[in-house]
Amino acid sequence: MFENANDFSLYIETTAMGKSITVLDAILMYCEDNVLDPYDIRNLVNESLKSKLELCFIDMNYLPKQSLLEFI
Repeated sequence: MFENANDFSLYIETTAMGKSITVLDAILMYCEDNVLDPYDIRNLVNESLKSKLELCFIDMNYLPKQSLLEFI
């Protein structure tokens, strides 16, 4: 369906903004709708999407909070 990881990232980010949900929820919704395991789409997650997922996990307290200077 997607030609590359950037197309997938754009689709996920657009879906997340359009439905006012997190990027993580958008990925899980995509997997559920297409009967995929999240492990199956690991090669479609680019660096930009990884960093947004990381921030999502930090917000949910699944990862330790980091100072903002580390991201610069």
